[in-house]
Amino acid sequence: MLHAPLIGITIGRTQNANSPLPTATVSEAYLRAVQAAGGIPLLIPASTPAERLNDLSARLDGFLFTGGGDIDPQRFAGLPHPEIYDIDAGRDTVELELVRLAAAHNRPFLGICRGIQVINVALGGSLYTDLAAQMPGALKHDYYPNIPRDHLAHAVRLQAGSQLSRTLGAEQVEVNSLHHQGVQRLASDLTACAFAPDGLIEGVELSGHRFGIGVQWHPEWLQHLPTMRALFSELIQAAAQA
Repeated sequence: MLHAPLIGITIGRTQNANSPLPTATVSEAYLRAVQAAGGIPLLIPASTPAERLNDLSARLDGFLFTGGGDIDPQRFAGLPHPEIYDIDAGRDTVELELVRLAAAHNRPFLGICRGIQVINVALGGSLYTDLAAQMPGALKHDYYPNIPRDHLAHAVRLQAGSQLSRTLGAEQVEVNSLHHQGVQRLASDLTACAFAPDGLIEGVELSGHRFGIGVQWHPEWLQHLPTMRALFSELIQAAAQA
């Protein structure tokens, strides 16, 4: 590795009962996975001013778009649904623009759960705002909140020859599942490269990009598996050469 790359990690925020200001939050599982792979995590607040994002992007070697609440359906003409939760307009703005910048400047990035959805919306795709209500034949995908985050919920079939399949060294993996939304219309610049048994897209790649991958599961909670450690290792290797 040429150097320890700086990886920008997007974070959410929660309302603090004891303060008028929200608390910036992210699971340490993301940070540990990046650090174990040789990267240096740098947290990107949801409050980052839009006019600073271009400068920020230029200073970072790669990005990790993390899980969290739902994207505002108005961003992709999505259907309203009562299960939609934790919309954060600031976070949407920051993440959607950073995906576009990373794509435009060939900056390595990985999207996880909400992250794959952000990637798809940023590049022109749409989402099911609730899988159970809108996707015929959908499996149960919302294994939360009272289920271990490393619970292996279902298999995912990987497209042979895809960058994701090569990275994981497999054509099928078992994954956890902690989401109620998912990719509906795929953005034109993306390629679907992983699928759940019900046909839901579980992985995407940005065509012609150095490393632009999104996965619907949570590999940061599955770091005991070599396949899931490899996903972070490849991100860091690509970012080190950026």
